[in-house]
Amino acid sequence: MPTKVPIFTEGSTAGINRERLVRTLTFWLRPAFALRVINRFQKIVGFDRSMALASSALTALVPLSILLGAVFAHYDAAERIIGRYGLTGASAAAVGSLFSPAEGTSASVGIFGIVFLTISVLSFARAAQRLFEQAWELKPLSMRNTRNGLWWILTLGGYGVVNVLLDALLGRGALGVAALLCEVPVTAAFLVWSGWILSAKRISRPDLLPFGVTGAVLTVAYSVGAKIYMPHLFNASVARYGVVGAVFAMISALFAAMLVLVASAALGREVGDELGRIRQGDRPSDHEVRRQWDSVVEQTRSRWRTAREQVSHHQSKGSND
Repeated sequence: MPTKVPIFTEGSTAGINRERLVRTLTFWLRPAFALRVINRFQKIVGFDRSMALASSALTALVPLSILLGAVFAHYDAAERIIGRYGLTGASAAAVGSLFSPAEGTSASVGIFGIVFLTISVLSFARAAQRLFEQAWELKPLSMRNTRNGLWWILTLGGYGVVNVLLDALLGRGALGVAALLCEVPVTAAFLVWSGWILSAKRISRPDLLPFGVTGAVLTVAYSVGAKIYMPHLFNASVARYGVVGAVFAMISALFAAMLVLVASAALGREVGDELGRIRQGDRPSDHEVRRQWDSVVEQTRSRWRTAREQVSHHQSKGSND
């Protein structure tokens, strides 16, 4: 007898895919896992770590950009920022003044400038190093990891060059979606390399892969939002504070970018741990996941009913008065 082949219609396939998607989302967004991510973020003091990274980045990147502009005639950091965020008028002039030498002078770097630049860039590398050490609970190495920090700085420069090339080749359109999509695998590879080299190879690259993927996706999402909001932020800050407002806008943008990075580290660490437990057979059952969501829904409904009763009570009391 001929074997009966099961027939899957388009509707049934869509239903199966939709059911699988819902189960996946409810598993990874379940309250117990979300709470672990929040606790991890709090344990590494996420907001303070983001501000420390943003401050170190500003201190390192501004003088480094001026130095690159002095060495390479075709590199202009101000033009890159103005072009990326579409700045015009006073905000574009303020950014140009921030990255340009004083009128009538030429950009030059002395011994003291080189020493300061080296210290500031290494300080940024150590701030990033401490993020990985705290997120993965490693013993701090501090200055003993300076050589790996220098390698990371060189890689950071290469990563920046690749992004500039992608933006120049594919960054057409208001948001440059094609360039951003191509930046996802580049950013993921760079983040995995960053965690591996800055941790002195104490974190394996497979363990860093969830961080790299989540960090790349969230970074691209942040880039889209930044292209939309940054012009308004620069214009408002420059209109209120002048050239100093451009610095305020830059530190705000860097803080948001570093917050994305720190949150990605907390999320990536917990995703990696969860995947490790799943490989060991320790996976919550569908019943347990459903029970957690039912508890959240019931608590939400209870609080909503309580809030409505309180509003109704105050309204009735007011009408009686």
